Amino acid sequence: MSIIMKQFVSRIIDLNQPLKRKSVFLLGPRQTGKTTLLKKIFPNIKMYSLLLHDQFLDFSREPGRLRRELTPKDNLVIIDEIQKPPELLDEIHGLIEERNHKFILTGSSMR
Repeated sequence: MSIIMKQFVSRIIDLNQPLKRKSVFLLGPRQTGKTTLLKKIFPNIKMYSLLLHDQFLDFSREPGRLRRELTPKDNLVIIDEIQKPPELLDEIHGLIEERNHKFILTGSSMR
């Protein structure tokens, strides 16, 4: 019987500098640690995972939900797997332009 242990591998990436000015896309292959890294660096930031079926369906049906849910104190928001409902990008663009929200958007290649 083998035991698989997850170990966090340090990354050399500084997201704080670009986030002072703009939103960030973090793109890469599946299972490379993008989400794990963001949870470790930004443990208290609002995060949506579009791998969760209910969140994916809610935002696919009604992208405007994001606008209603975010408050001014949500100045940084993480949306994981943004490629799944691409229409959500229009809503995010509007929030960046109108409310100055910043986003970290992760994406993986399609299966």
